[in-house]
Amino acid sequence: MTQQELSKASNPVLRASLAAMRRAAELARQKAIQTDTEIIVVRDGKPVRIPAEALRAERRKP
Repeated sequence: MTQQELSKASNPVLRASLAAMRRAAELARQKAIQTDTEIIVVRDGKPVRIPAEALRAERRKP
């Protein structure tokens, strides 16, 4: 489902799922920074490892 489809869903739980996924992603980034580990995300259908240092650098950007 796209973000637009989720926002228009009749089921309130489904509408709230996008926000929940965003919160979970942020918590995963925080945990990776705290434990100095990588996270894995999918970009263009391929898994990509993002090291904790890259996450820290991303946070320092204004």
